[in-house]
Amino acid sequence: MVVGEIAEAADLLVVGGGPAGYAAALRGAQRGRDVLLIDRDGEDGVGGVCLRAGCIPSKALIEMADVAERAAGYASAGLSVGERSVDLGAFQAHKARIIGELTGGVRSLLAGAGVRVLAGDLRFTRPDQAVVRTPAGRAAFVEFRDVVIATGSRPAVLPHLVPDGVHVLDSTGALDLPELPGTVAVIGAGYIGVELGTALAKLGSSVTLVEMAERILPEIDVALTRPVARRLDELGVTVLTAARAGEHRGTILHVRCGDRDVEVKADVVIVAVGRRPNTDELGLDRLGVTPGDDGLLHVAPDRTLRPHVAAVGDVTPGPALAHKGYAEAPVAVDALCGDRVAFQPAAIPAVVFADPEIATVGLSAAAARAEGLDPVVTTVPMAGNGRALTLHAPRGTVQLVSETGTGLVLGLHVVGPHASELVAEGTVAIEMGATVEDLADTVHVHPTVGEQVQEAARAAAGRGLHSASPARRPHHHLNKE
Repeated sequence: MVVGEIAEAADLLVVGGGPAGYAAALRGAQRGRDVLLIDRDGEDGVGGVCLRAGCIPSKALIEMADVAERAAGYASAGLSVGERSVDLGAFQAHKARIIGELTGGVRSLLAGAGVRVLAGDLRFTRPDQAVVRTPAGRAAFVEFRDVVIATGSRPAVLPHLVPDGVHVLDSTGALDLPELPGTVAVIGAGYIGVELGTALAKLGSSVTLVEMAERILPEIDVALTRPVARRLDELGVTVLTAARAGEHRGTILHVRCGDRDVEVKADVVIVAVGRRPNTDELGLDRLGVTPGDDGLLHVAPDRTLRPHVAAVGDVTPGPALAHKGYAEAPVAVDALCGDRVAFQPAAIPAVVFADPEIATVGLSAAAARAEGLDPVVTTVPMAGNGRALTLHAPRGTVQLVSETGTGLVLGLHVVGPHASELVAEGTVAIEMGATVEDLADTVHVHPTVGEQVQEAARAAAGRGLHSASPARRPHHHLNKE
């Protein structure tokens, strides 16, 4: 029952407090707009799934698992750390401290910018009005001039494996485990499934990955995923591909692999089969907006859907990545302020925090050929990098894709330690129209893993120092005058 009514008005309404939403709210405040931010959990929800239940918590778990596993791997170097033990209860407290510090920072930013925050579930009632049901059961009617929809996404579910918070979990529930399960089945070997499965295996769980496709990480070039597949095997992870998960009874998950049935021991099942946009309960028809069959809002280049309405983040087409939402947000707000703008990045990087990490930006060789380009692919191994060896992490490669003749950097694909950091150099190179000569002549710090990017560029330019150059004619310098 809704009790009482509250009236609110805003020049700019932002729906959703995740990365895209709070970035839009802050940009609106910078532009002098009176901003009201609506989030289901109010100030407790700012930061969204990414900060509270996704990106940050998962990386905290992955980092702890990596430290434990790497420490054990240094026995041959003379390090003795004793018997490994894991207290996930203590980890949950550690995770909560990190989340608390970061969400507190976002709240401070919003308050300092003068952004008002209201808790509740919003539904549009007409093109310039919405009703918000607050946690106290009251109704707040909000009138607005412009609106940015940034309601994010939620884990997709399987009808026969609905999360119960105990034996069947989604990716959020997996990060809240109070103790380490003995056996785990992860449904889905995309980036979320591989990340969670790898971390739990390193901590001591017996892990099985169940993937419908023919291989793990099916959306990534197979050459980049091979080191990860080998590492999963080393960690004792069982990988079932071309497989469909059935029911979970007791501690047994029934799986169909090709023409045979397999019983997988699983105290806990983690469903990680993707995400779906939160657009189905907003009353978007009252705004004159209709989501696509996939639930996504198909925006114009400036992120608008119609006059006075924009959308950013996971509710829009493209990769469901926090950094995409951050980048879209100011474009959407500037468009609503009357500026002629467009969200047109040359490339958006993506990372899998597996072991080794995979980071990719720009075109693969196949994608470049599909666009009618003639690519040169230069690959150098991590095994030749001094810093990678000191990190006890020599697995992987740096692959640079460039254009024949011009030398333009088309793509950078890194597998190995700190790949998530190295890919930024490739993103800048693509955005700025840099050539392999530019990267080759840029002085890199020694010893660092990043030197392998420079080495790949040198090889692509026909003058590799520590690696063979591709059997192609050298690139020509572009005339940049």
